[in-house]
Amino acid sequence: MNVLKIREKITNFYIEDNHYGDLASGIFDSTAKGTATLIAKSDGCFCGMPVIEEGFKIADSKVTVEMLIEEGESIKNGDEIARISGNVCSILTAERTVLNLVQRMSGIATMTKRLNDRVRHTGVTIIDTRKTTPGLGIFEKYAVSVGGGKNHRRTLNDGIMLKDNHISFMGSMTKAIDEAKNIKGPMDKIEVEVEDEMMLDEAIRNDIDIIMFDNCTPEWIKKHIEKVPESISTEASGGITEDTLLEYAETGVEYISVGALFHQQQALDFSLKVVY
Repeated sequence: MNVLKIREKITNFYIEDNHYGDLASGIFDSTAKGTATLIAKSDGCFCGMPVIEEGFKIADSKVTVEMLIEEGESIKNGDEIARISGNVCSILTAERTVLNLVQRMSGIATMTKRLNDRVRHTGVTIIDTRKTTPGLGIFEKYAVSVGGGKNHRRTLNDGIMLKDNHISFMGSMTKAIDEAKNIKGPMDKIEVEVEDEMMLDEAIRNDIDIIMFDNCTPEWIKKHIEKVPESISTEASGGITEDTLLEYAETGVEYISVGALFHQQQALDFSLKVVY
């Protein structure tokens, strides 16, 4: 993760949460010192080390953080994750923002790892989508990578993704691809959504880089994927769940994009407990 971007994001989150000041922490003397331990209250895959290391220090540069486990490590309910020492007011002020991010990131990493484990034997790669939470994309996509998945597009300029609306506005798939080839750089790839056999044939004729089978059944993909030349990569996408994942993985596609990683995952629970 880009440390400067992490600091910028967390700083803005603090301002949003604390622009009037932390009233409850006002009960302490401003010089009070203490130590607290971050503890897991769920089983899963831990993700969020950069947030913990940077988050408390943004609130107070003198706060020290000792990580007790590694990023991506499997954790159990009750495991100690990190120990934070320093000014009590600073620790309490930063607590909620840091925990909120770590809980969501660990939930995404846990689901990604679970999906990867389910299809590992097929050789398919689990990837995410751009259906991130506004403002949290950098954290959510990092969590996918910690869980063993890959990022599809991080932003709009990571490749040229021609979806149904691009094609509709342009008037035809071929015309849209021609225009895309005119603007692409040497490192850019062109991916096109297909929904039926006619679209698939047109995409193949235009020699693009990636074909996305969008909202197609596993049976349909398996029947038609053999006509895709080896020079074109393949992806399945659209409403794929944990229950249907293996069926799609066994169609022969190289990638499966799963939007549910961001909008259906369950956050892991963590708490911060004072060390006496």
